[in-house]
Amino acid sequence: MRIGTCSSLAALATALLLTTTAPALARADDAALKSPAQGAAPAPASPEQLVAKVDIPYETFQLANGLTTIVHTDRKAPIVGVTLYYKVGSKNEPRGHTGFAHLYEHLFFSGSANVPNFDIPLEAAGSTPSNGSTWFDRTNYVETVPTGALDLALFVESDRMGYLLPAVTQDRLDQQRGVVQNEKRQGDNQPYGLTEYALNDGLLPVGHPYRHTTIGSMADLDAATLTDVRQWFTDHYGPNNVVLVLSGDIDATTARAKVEKWFGQIPRGPAIAPVTAGPVTLAKPVSRDMTDQVPMLRLTRAWTGPGLNDPDTAALEIGMHVLGGLASSRLDNALVRGQQLAVGVTASDEPYEQLSMLSMAMMVKPGVDRTKAETAFDGVLTRYLKEGPSADELQRAVVSTLSREIGALERVGGFAGKGATLAEGMVYSNDPAHYKKRLEEMAALTPEKVRTVMNKWLSRPVFKLAVVPGERTEDGGSMGGWGDEASHPAPAPDPKAPAPALAPAPKRAEPALAPIGALQFPTIEHARLSNGVEVTLARRTAVPKLQLAIDFDAGTSADTLDTPGTQALMLDMLDEGTTTRNATQIAEAQERLGAEIETGARTDTSSVTLVALSDNLAPSLALMADVLLHPAFAPGEVARVKASRQAQLAQALSSPNSLAQRTLTTALFGTHPYAQPSDGLGNAAALAALTPADLKAAHDKWLRPDLARITVVGDVSMEQLKPMLEKAFAGWTNPASPAPVKHLDAPTPAAAARILLVDRPNSPQSVIMAGRVLPMDGTAQGNEALDLANDVLGGGFLSRLNADIREDKGWSYGVYSGVTENEGPRALIVRAPVQADRTGDSIKAILADMAALPASKPVSAEELQRVTEGAIRGLPNQFETNAALEGAIARNARLKRPENYYETLASTYRGIDARTIGAAARTYLQPGGLTFVVVGDRKVVEAQLKDLGLPVEVMPAPASGGPGADEQE
Repeated sequence: MRIGTCSSLAALATALLLTTTAPALARADDAALKSPAQGAAPAPASPEQLVAKVDIPYETFQLANGLTTIVHTDRKAPIVGVTLYYKVGSKNEPRGHTGFAHLYEHLFFSGSANVPNFDIPLEAAGSTPSNGSTWFDRTNYVETVPTGALDLALFVESDRMGYLLPAVTQDRLDQQRGVVQNEKRQGDNQPYGLTEYALNDGLLPVGHPYRHTTIGSMADLDAATLTDVRQWFTDHYGPNNVVLVLSGDIDATTARAKVEKWFGQIPRGPAIAPVTAGPVTLAKPVSRDMTDQVPMLRLTRAWTGPGLNDPDTAALEIGMHVLGGLASSRLDNALVRGQQLAVGVTASDEPYEQLSMLSMAMMVKPGVDRTKAETAFDGVLTRYLKEGPSADELQRAVVSTLSREIGALERVGGFAGKGATLAEGMVYSNDPAHYKKRLEEMAALTPEKVRTVMNKWLSRPVFKLAVVPGERTEDGGSMGGWGDEASHPAPAPDPKAPAPALAPAPKRAEPALAPIGALQFPTIEHARLSNGVEVTLARRTAVPKLQLAIDFDAGTSADTLDTPGTQALMLDMLDEGTTTRNATQIAEAQERLGAEIETGARTDTSSVTLVALSDNLAPSLALMADVLLHPAFAPGEVARVKASRQAQLAQALSSPNSLAQRTLTTALFGTHPYAQPSDGLGNAAALAALTPADLKAAHDKWLRPDLARITVVGDVSMEQLKPMLEKAFAGWTNPASPAPVKHLDAPTPAAAARILLVDRPNSPQSVIMAGRVLPMDGTAQGNEALDLANDVLGGGFLSRLNADIREDKGWSYGVYSGVTENEGPRALIVRAPVQADRTGDSIKAILADMAALPASKPVSAEELQRVTEGAIRGLPNQFETNAALEGAIARNARLKRPENYYETLASTYRGIDARTIGAAARTYLQPGGLTFVVVGDRKVVEAQLKDLGLPVEVMPAPASGGPGADEQE
């Protein structure tokens, strides 16, 4: 995948650290849906009512060559999602070719007979996104394009489906091989980054198609030859092995003519041989310990289960959700809040076509005895298998799942929108509407059915994995392959063997773009509540949901006036108990309503956000108001959440990406409010000192009406909304004290060209971050030329930095630059995770690429078109979801932009020429004064930095995140 490999197991550590809930309470009434002084709220929608709202009408047809096309019409915007699923994934790879499907996916973007680079015409036409991914069962490619660019998208996709091979050369193979190997290093370099390898090895025997990881082994990637690549295309990429979905501003009649025109002449390919890959029952329980450079012990229990078409799968998905997916899950209630043995827990069923991965995991609280933790962990499962879920747990799990499914239908394309939903149904189940069958099965579940199925699959022998803090002793580079390479090595490729000759491809002309519609921003309405809070509404009725955000002028920068970490911890505590509800009741109420209340601190703002079903808005608002206005800050809960935040801090200080960002932020901003770590975690000493009284004081100081604004996007009218808000927030008034003021005009340190090397031993990759504070504030208007200059330099996949270091040199999985959009001083940031032995060379390349713009390499006509007209054409795609539109409206208000900013952006861009972009780059994007932070292995890296002409300061990486561990900040 060009943005990251798809693995929920690889992301488990983050999920664990962010998951905290409340102890179990026996409750059969609906008190959790009542506001303290408002009485009973309307009954929430039932699972059956919610299922009825999930619908994606479609038509389907098939060409003579076997290409199956599905069409869904959605005229909400002039865009079309183009989604292709090839029925081939890593499970189809033979011994010696692990990682091959994914490597080929990367090659698929490198050009075909008539399209030298697929991203250039698609981005120029306004495609967002244009990407691909590989998983066990399939390889997919997605782009969402303006309706007028649909012919272009189909031309590009058909040319690489039918005529790719003439463009696949040895140079391109070698270059993309390097990119993929750096993607593997990037994943392996993370804390707990070797977990997926260990789980697959422990659960499945050598030779099982799901055993080796999609990323594969370094040895197999090294062994891939040009002949192998071309044969893989011939064997697997015929139109008869593809499902194409067109969703959005298109109808079946129009689609059939276009698909026949562009794909009809491609010959049918061979059928893909079926793969036998069912679940495996271990002969006996198996345990494995793995030491790693991690801050705390993580315990995992895992089994394989049935595939996604099995009649037991719906019960397993919901059953595992009750066990460890709900905010009020069994594991959370017992281990995080009850016995307080864990700082995070999770459980899930990850279904594939022919089997599933069932897992539960526990991040053990530092200082807790391992035996005690394991006994309690296993005890929760034992009790759950005996009892099964309650009727209330089951309904909450089903409603929260259905609510997320409804939200996903906002998008017509992408990796999780309507197009992917229909495609996966066809590819895995031969039924585009399989999603509806799955949801209906969930809605019909009974507690006894779930209990029976959970016992059937989780009473079998278990694989136990413990990731133990210590020195990493295993090498991810040698993991992920077939598993018996020592006894069955892959045959060595013959470097002299010529690749087979290729027949010439037909010449095909790129179609012209049809007229592309302009951005139609929704009408924005305003109102003001009786307490003075301004309300902004953009009504959308595409899905029966809405997003409501209350943003306060605070954020992590407010910690300068308090204690580091105060703002985020205070916000974390809002849903951990109010004066009338404990955290379990809050979580359960959200799950019954299909609502999500989230809190968080960005640099400039603190937010409380509600995502709600329109039918359940009134009780959801009542719950949100209780969370915001009446937090309890109970001492016991504060102590527990502080321990969780300290664990998150330890995790951040063990992550090379987080460590680089925290180090650079402090170096750039010194004592300015923006020097506060953007993760909101502060430092260990400050976190330890915070008291419930401190948090209550911060709540009263910052979460007040005169610092708030409310933005709402979704299926509600102002006539409905305002009375609900007035009722929910009755009595919320400003305190007598004046509102606090952040000093964003405080000075920042002078720019200093230097390298800060953070020594992190055993790192297969170095994380490079560089930055400089710019002489401008985010509220200054008229800086669009700078934004466009950054797009040329490092703002996207086709940018100069990424094209050089990733695409040309193959040293990185992705290099990017950005200019922050804070209210106060903006900063230029460059990020480059690179293979360790190319750290110094990569810094040289960054410096050279920046200096060349525009001095020796002015903005080209192609670059100008891409960052102006291409961006203009892509504007309708950017605001497809309620969340995206809400963010844009709030951003305009925060940065003091006019309300019609995005509607006038097209004309602004068209008024900016290459010379103006070059001038902005010359003024703001030059390499002078950049501070570089390098997080990597000093033994490998330091010698590479000697001849860069920059002073180097070496500092150790934090050991554990305890007191004093982040002294480099």
